[in-house]
Amino acid sequence: MAEGRGREEEGKVEERLGVRIERRPSQSRLSDLDIRSWPKWGCPPGKFPLKFDAEETCYLLRGKVRAYLKGSSEYVEFGAGDLVVIPKGMSCTWDVSVAVDKHYKFEY
Repeated sequence: MAEGRGREEEGKVEERLGVRIERRPSQSRLSDLDIRSWPKWGCPPGKFPLKFDAEETCYLLRGKVRAYLKGSSEYVEFGAGDLVVIPKGMSCTWDVSVAVDKHYKFEY
């Protein structure tokens, strides 16, 4: 049971604290979005305060993140294999427990 997430969660979409997470989207969905043409970004484990001046859609190739809303103990968690949409204007702290490698794009 080391996999962590079961196949029953594949393609599942959830929204929490304004962040939309599509768990393990299909390869055809990723191809439709042309994810591989998007720029890449990564970071080591640590805590990073972030402010999103544009909506960001990202696909995590690896990593694990808890994004805490600014001034709150509430968080949303996502990681490798997740397609995530972060709303414009969001301020949060990324608590990265596993180094992140992701494709991303901004919508201004």
